[in-house]
Amino acid sequence: MYPRNYKPLKNKSFFLFGPRGTGKTTWLKAHYSNAFFVDLLNAETYRILLGNPHRLESLIPAKTTTVVIDEVQKVPALLDEVHRLIESRRWIFILTGSSARKLRRGGVNLLAG
Repeated sequence: MYPRNYKPLKNKSFFLFGPRGTGKTTWLKAHYSNAFFVDLLNAETYRILLGNPHRLESLIPAKTTTVVIDEVQKVPALLDEVHRLIESRRWIFILTGSSARKLRRGGVNLLAG
């Protein structure tokens, strides 16, 4: 992995978009090793959340403070649930994806405000 310079966003949720295979997940695992990871490339996780986005909360351990959702564009409906959990649970979410365009085109909640 190449060294990267970044300024951590303390107590802020954010999106991390980039082409497939560029190291987004690897970088996050190195810098956010205590986060709970939700991998939407995992077929079982994808199936559960595609049919029931509200189940996200039940997948996350109670003492979690930071949640990474990898490949969020696969289940755009999760963004409403993420927004609710940011407001109600005060969890920090880091959302990765390889297609910001797919989310924008779908007219989904991009967590503004």
